[in-house]
Amino acid sequence: MNSTLSYYAKNAQYFFDNTYDKEMHDVYKKFLPFVPKNGYILDADCGSGRDSLYFLSQQYSVKAFDASAELAALAETYIGQEVHCLTFDALTDIGKYDAIWAAASLLHLPYPELAPTFTHLAKALKGGGIFYASFKCATQEYTKEGRHFTPLDEAMTQQLFMTLPTLQLQEIWLSDDLRQERKGEKWLNLLAKKVVHDNS
Repeated sequence: MNSTLSYYAKNAQYFFDNTYDKEMHDVYKKFLPFVPKNGYILDADCGSGRDSLYFLSQQYSVKAFDASAELAALAETYIGQEVHCLTFDALTDIGKYDAIWAAASLLHLPYPELAPTFTHLAKALKGGGIFYASFKCATQEYTKEGRHFTPLDEAMTQQLFMTLPTLQLQEIWLSDDLRQERKGEKWLNLLAKKVVHDNS
């Protein structure tokens, strides 16, 4: 992650300017029906804070964090509330959130780290909570401009979630990249629900 964080340290303002105003309502429409009214959402690696700001405008409570101190500072100013500088593995919350939103963030982890990170983050969800994540749609890991990317396709996603007993896939769908210079690129979106184990 060091080279990826270095990229965002150097390009935080560019990344913010290029993402903060992108329209995500089609994804919100799939995600938010799973979240209780006035529910608590964890925005994991929030980037510009675009999605946190929307959730706050819809009367949800939000905790936002980003691994990049530079992006966290920009997002904090943008959304008007604290944005924590945290890595995924530094999150210690247990059973606190109704939903986790991880848009285009987990894709920076090497593939072997995905399962343990999903499992770790899921600990922060309440039973039955919803987990959204998005990845570039492809099959090969690569590095671009210093950033590591781990894409997924549908088969890889299904295989990954077979190793995650605490999360049950609800839906997988593809969407277009909203940035003009990335026209034609596809994103894989997923919704998973935290399994409630019956111990009776």
